[in-house]
Amino acid sequence: MKKGQEIEVFIEKTEFGGYGIGFLEDKKIFVKGTVPGQKVKARVSKKKKDYAEGKFIEIIEKAPSQIDAPCPHFGPCGGCSTQFIPYETQLNLKVSEVMELFKEGDVSTGNFLGIEGSPETFEYRNKMEFSFGDASKGGELELGMHKKGSPFSIVTVDSCMLVDEDFRKIFKVTLDHFRKAKLPYYRIRNHEGYLRHFIIRKGKNTGDLMVNLVTSSQIEFDLTPWTEKLKELNLEGELKSIIHTTNDSLSDAVVPEKVEVLYGDDYIMEEVLGLKFKISPFSFFQTNTKGAEKLYSLVKEFMGDMAKDKVVFDLYCGTGTIGQIVAGDARKVIGIELIEEAVVAANENAKLNNLNNCHFIAGDVAKIVNTIKDKPDIIILDPPRSGVHPKALEYVVDFNAKDIIYVSCNPKTLVNDLKYLEAHGYRVERTKLKDMFPNTPHVETVVKLVK
Repeated sequence: MKKGQEIEVFIEKTEFGGYGIGFLEDKKIFVKGTVPGQKVKARVSKKKKDYAEGKFIEIIEKAPSQIDAPCPHFGPCGGCSTQFIPYETQLNLKVSEVMELFKEGDVSTGNFLGIEGSPETFEYRNKMEFSFGDASKGGELELGMHKKGSPFSIVTVDSCMLVDEDFRKIFKVTLDHFRKAKLPYYRIRNHEGYLRHFIIRKGKNTGDLMVNLVTSSQIEFDLTPWTEKLKELNLEGELKSIIHTTNDSLSDAVVPEKVEVLYGDDYIMEEVLGLKFKISPFSFFQTNTKGAEKLYSLVKEFMGDMAKDKVVFDLYCGTGTIGQIVAGDARKVIGIELIEEAVVAANENAKLNNLNNCHFIAGDVAKIVNTIKDKPDIIILDPPRSGVHPKALEYVVDFNAKDIIYVSCNPKTLVNDLKYLEAHGYRVERTKLKDMFPNTPHVETVVKLVK
């Protein structure tokens, strides 16, 4: 076996992150985007002593559970990866992958409560970020997702099934308008062009819609005709906000260097479990609203009645959604979040919901947490994919809180952090998985630890 060689592999199991695993020539072979029961052809992209990675080429034999993916864009689109297997099978794979990580890390799940699926498996997303580009050099303007395995090619996804019809109507009008305008898309390699990204957000419970066009400043272009076309659309929801963001950063990330409101407000409203939340163009908010309601209810369930008259720390709180939802059961909630805009929104939302026992602070959790005079009875951890900062984890232990609720979108870093907490006097009481991302390999894990 050598790099560049084409191989045939039978996939026996999966590993978290969307990797299928087979065995060939006494080596473990990883092929992303495959599932057990498939025989696939792959090209060796990396070869080590004990394992190799292969880039998927084609399916030679289908898995017994395999079905036809319903989305017309599935395959070339780099978004969804598991539409071709039934949803129950997706859930079972997620359970086995997370359980394997706990087993490998020698960490207890406590009472394992299984997995809860998403209330919606399609049209569940409340936010989509699309990119402008082309499918091939010199081709017509495309708007959509990056092509699978190709960082510089874009696949137009005007019939994407992860979003509802309002998204699709707005998408089609926008692509048609800018194709006719013959505007160049921004080329990340030579830093030239105008059209960069297109973001749509929707309050799934309120119907509020926000549209955000992201461009460079290299061309002066009148966006009024496009704005008027959007306002004329017959939508199920209500278009409340049209934003133009100027971004001249060299990276492919959306950096809001200048934000102009073309129509309406600079925010939309959403309601979750009876509370109102103001969402600005760059606020973090769970992308699956109906799933988030179930996730937050699960956090409250794990807290039980123990929160009454207790101080709760909500670390990595974002816009303070979890903290505010549990505030009715607590004496005081203190949230800490690095992104200042999110904290401003969190405090505004707390006022909006008449929650005077919530206080949100901007700063690095690892630095801020040791400056707070209050001592927590319960700590909620909801960190980014990288997990809890090691220094912050030390402070979490030093607080000596009776209970910790850990919400994780990355079970790999979760297992590492749980190992540390177990070594410093905590015991995992129970664990449950909550699927927030159907048709992808991602999953949320909720763990309750007790001192």
